[in-house]
Amino acid sequence: MNIQIVAVGKLKEKYWVQGIAEYAKRLGPYVKLQLTEVADEKAPETMSAAEEDQVRQKEGERILAQIKPDAHVIALAIGGALWSSEELASQMDKLATYGRSHVVFVIGGSNGLSQAVLARAQQQLSFGRMTYPHQLMRLMLVEQVYRAVKINRGEPYHK
Repeated sequence: MNIQIVAVGKLKEKYWVQGIAEYAKRLGPYVKLQLTEVADEKAPETMSAAEEDQVRQKEGERILAQIKPDAHVIALAIGGALWSSEELASQMDKLATYGRSHVVFVIGGSNGLSQAVLARAQQQLSFGRMTYPHQLMRLMLVEQVYRAVKINRGEPYHK
C-alpha cells in the first residue's frame, strides 16, 4: 500500500522530525510512505472571513497539485468521522482489498482546508473536536497509520 501525507507547512523542530522519522522507519517494511509538505500561505495574524477563504484556496491549490487522480483521499477535518484505531485499520484494509492502494491523508494549515480539497476527499477523518498544531497532527497520524498496520497484521504493538 502507498500512503501519502500531504500537509501544509514545514516541520522545523527537530523533535517532530525525529518522531515522524521513527514511525516512518517502522512503517518501511509494510507500506511505502511519502511525506509531502506544501508551503503555507503568508497571511496577517488577523484576517477577514474572505481573506481566510483566500488563504485556504491558495493552500488548497498546492495540496491538490500533489494528489494523483487515482488516489483515495482522506482529509483530516474537525467535522469528519471519529474513528477508533481499529476502525482506521479496517478502512485501510478495505481500501487495500478493493484496489485502492494509493491513500492520501491531507492535513490543512491553520485556517483549515479549502472546499475544493474537501470535495476531492472521499472521506473526512477527525481526531476529535480539539484543534492540534499541524506538527503534532502529523506525528499522531503517522503513529496511527503504523498502529493500523500492526492491527491488520495481528501483531502486538496495538495493546
